[in-house]
Amino acid sequence: IKMAGDFRFPDVDTEGSEKDEETEIVVNVGGVRQVFYGDNLNQYPETRLAELINCLSGGYDSIFSLCDDYDPGKKEFYFDRDPDAFKCIIDVYYFGEIHMKKGICPICFKNEMEFWKVDLKFLDDCCKTHLSEKKEELEEIARRVQLILDDLGVDASESRWKRCQKYIWKFLEKPESSYPARVIAVLSFLFILISSVVMCVGTIPDLQVVDAEGNRMEHPTLDSIETACIGWFTMEYVLRLISSPNKLHFALSFMNIVDVLAILPFYVSLTLTHLGAKLMELSNVQQAVQALRIMRIARIFKLARHSSGLQTLTYALKRSFKELGLLLMYLAVGIFVFSALGYTMEQSHPETLFKSIPQSFWWAIITMTTVGYGDIYPKTTLGKLNAAISFLCGVIAIALPIHPIINNFVRYYNKQRVLETAAKHELELMELNSAEGKATSSKSELADLAREGKEGPFYSSRLKVSHSDTFIHLLSEEKHYRTRLQSCK
Repeated sequence: IKMAGDFRFPDVDTEGSEKDEETEIVVNVGGVRQVFYGDNLNQYPETRLAELINCLSGGYDSIFSLCDDYDPGKKEFYFDRDPDAFKCIIDVYYFGEIHMKKGICPICFKNEMEFWKVDLKFLDDCCKTHLSEKKEELEEIARRVQLILDDLGVDASESRWKRCQKYIWKFLEKPESSYPARVIAVLSFLFILISSVVMCVGTIPDLQVVDAEGNRMEHPTLDSIETACIGWFTMEYVLRLISSPNKLHFALSFMNIVDVLAILPFYVSLTLTHLGAKLMELSNVQQAVQALRIMRIARIFKLARHSSGLQTLTYALKRSFKELGLLLMYLAVGIFVFSALGYTMEQSHPETLFKSIPQSFWWAIITMTTVGYGDIYPKTTLGKLNAAISFLCGVIAIALPIHPIINNFVRYYNKQRVLETAAKHELELMELNSAEGKATSSKSELADLAREGKEGPFYSSRLKVSHSDTFIHLLSEEKHYRTRLQSCK
């Protein structure tokens, strides 16, 4: 293309006398040619395609500010963009809404809409859901990367106590940070298992001993093991509380409340054993101690801190409240109906076991859940028919909501694995790009880069050379129009 200053584009009226409705432009996006007319494009004058109609009279500066190349002979505008996304975006000129095709990355599609200056409000609600989910994933990846970089960084301005507090927190809360931290996590896991086994074994009569008053109590060896486990749990909790960045949030966290409930009964029962006898009768003290010792079962929930599977199950149940509510509603309706029918049908039998409708609730529960203890059962023909229908309905009622709950579990589990892999991949890219100008790169240098970028959105400009899928917009201030995002399908 000639760049002479007196060059005049053919078929262009410099006075603007050409009618927009009769204007025809050809757009070539990634090798795909599309013909547009002014009457369609001018419905949305703020979009990039609509601006192409009036850019010809402005010369090269106006044209190349909107496109990558231009052929004046064919009046064809060239764009080095994603043609698949473009085919979806142009639907706004014909249908007034945009649907994102399956297989296109939502973040890529959002960037394409921003390039073509099409408002996100034209994107259909079903596609906005995918976009919001992808944004949440990218934010989670960026948060994980930031946490890892914060762990690598050592701020010289921090006091010695702050650095020590940060080291203890990483040592106890982040097993992946170092080999000793993994060893501590394994030890904590073993102590939880040992204490749970000791609690169960201590109830075996053959392993119990009799005290001077003839009361059975746990074997002294098991009691010593229990004391050692409690000592470990106590030391672990105190160190985690002292090193916690936010002590109020730490104390109110559900898993930390479970830790307290696992430790507290031991000290309360110890206090009652030595001091409670002076304040109340010995029998009352023993009953109180037994009631507190049963609370030791709470320590089994400590395993959730060390098991990603249990955490995934908890999250899946939280996301499945609607399905669980439907399950309980189905069972509640069935229990009420079949217990009332069972009570009515069994009244004609002289040896009926259905004394009342509330008492029949128990029969309906164990029947619909197919447990069938056999303590209550129908004796009449109609009652047996009612029981057969009830457990068939129970199987259907339980099976229907189970599939969505399983899907939630699998989806969240796979998502966590993908996010973890993406965060590691992002760190590798950042470390690789930050080492381009040097022969070697160490972790301390990566930590210095992280500190330099704390004033920005996430990281310093030295790390902005990374163009990974998660880096764009989340880890950088700059707009990268040509990145790997556009090839993400």
